[in-house]
Amino acid sequence: MVIEKVNEVVGAVNEFLRLESASGILLLSAAVLAMLAVNSPADMWYDALLATIVEIRVGEFQIEKPLLLWINDGLMSMFFFLVGLEIKREFLAGELADPARVVLPAIAALGGMAVPAVIYATINAGDPVAIRGWAIPSATDIAFALGVLALLGSRIPQSLKLFLMTLAIIDDLGAIIIIAIFYTENLSVSSLLSAGIAIFGLFVLNRRGVLSLVPYLLVGLVLWVAVLKSGVHATLAGVVTAFFIPFRKEEGETLTQLEKLEHELHPSVSYCILPLFAFANSGISFDNITLDAFTHPVSMGIAAGLFFGNQIGVFGFSWLAIKLRIAKLPQDVGWLQLYGVALLCGIGFTMSLFVGSLAFQQSGSEIGVDDRLGILLGSLVSGVAGYLLLRFIAPAAADSPD
Repeated sequence: MVIEKVNEVVGAVNEFLRLESASGILLLSAAVLAMLAVNSPADMWYDALLATIVEIRVGEFQIEKPLLLWINDGLMSMFFFLVGLEIKREFLAGELADPARVVLPAIAALGGMAVPAVIYATINAGDPVAIRGWAIPSATDIAFALGVLALLGSRIPQSLKLFLMTLAIIDDLGAIIIIAIFYTENLSVSSLLSAGIAIFGLFVLNRRGVLSLVPYLLVGLVLWVAVLKSGVHATLAGVVTAFFIPFRKEEGETLTQLEKLEHELHPSVSYCILPLFAFANSGISFDNITLDAFTHPVSMGIAAGLFFGNQIGVFGFSWLAIKLRIAKLPQDVGWLQLYGVALLCGIGFTMSLFVGSLAFQQSGSEIGVDDRLGILLGSLVSGVAGYLLLRFIAPAAADSPD
């Protein structure tokens, strides 16, 4: 009897994890759990847990960080490693391999990054501390956005899902570039030299046709340590390592080494690392939150950038590209459906929280307000508005772009 019950529970869990929306649900649950913890007697335990010092020492070599930074710098490197694998696969054999399919989502992604940044910068112009957060509303959370589309089922054509996925991948690539260029400080030349040697090692492994993943991962670990010590954000080491993973098959295999690694990493990243990141970074205390906290320029800039900036940027740039005949609407997709996806692109959550931690928390900047308020507000409104539009208003069939 007990075994049958256990099997039922295991079966239910497996069925849940097969849902496209599962990762988004877990992310939201982790964020809610963090806020419950911070606003309860357990808040001191929450803070103490994240402040726990974790140290790795080998001889004179030492890495010592609080648990929060091990999550943000260490575990999130695995997330960016997976993003790098996805980007490489898409460029070599996926949607990004066909230039005709890339044009519209690339233009839409450009709008979705530029307009939110302009809105935030306009609201926070003149404040040298607050302006550091200009990139926070420029990121789309692919897990949440695709999760909302999954909830809509057959109402959403496959071409629209592919459009959103391609847009989000290009958006992630843009976020990686932004982090590398604008959120790097106090560079260490010796560590950068070590990182360069590690990258050259990855290049040699790839050029010599090495298929075993172990050497790549070992050199990638060395690269992560070097980048961590260099002043460049350590998560970028995950992206660089991913770009050298071979897109070739071992004899008798149906998947390339990159695809195998991607499939193996996806569950742990989606169902463990990202929820843990959300739990560690979403603990907002409501004790001192007033209307002024929501109307603070930082909160307003983030929320307005996510909600208004993404719908204006994604839909506006797409509309312009289609009208100029640079691109065309995806098959079976109407204007309202495209607008609904533009709304969903305002769900910034994971990437926005990450950029926010770089802009303010890890830099030690004091902005006088919790930037996560704007992220949660803008993402929530965008997600609800996009879902309602696609669920009740957008037609199932595409209307003509002319």
